[in-house]
Amino acid sequence: MIRPDFEKWDQSAEEMRRLSLEAAHPRSRERFQALYMIGSGQKNASQWAKTIQRRKQTVLEWVHRYNELGPSGLFYQHSGGRQAKLSEAEKKRSSQRSSTASPTSISSRVEAGR
Repeated sequence: MIRPDFEKWDQSAEEMRRLSLEAAHPRSRERFQALYMIGSGQKNASQWAKTIQRRKQTVLEWVHRYNELGPSGLFYQHSGGRQAKLSEAEKKRSSQRSSTASPTSISSRVEAGR
């Protein structure tokens, strides 16, 4: 059974509990809470994964990442997401157009079918 190696990082289950309450991002808090529950022996990775409706492999990856990188490996980092459909220049032109258009000119275009 895999467990977090708190001694390697000079930490304790209680430190994980504190981080699970104080971390800025909800995903970080979730990861630290998992380490607390597993490290304190209250649940194993499979049980905790089922409790929080995550895949067992996901929870095991958190434990492995902690054992390899320490607590810094568990803090959430935004990894991108879908690319924007508009370029920055297009966004700027669009916002300039909408800020200079008056409500009456917009409604007259709508009425005219433009």
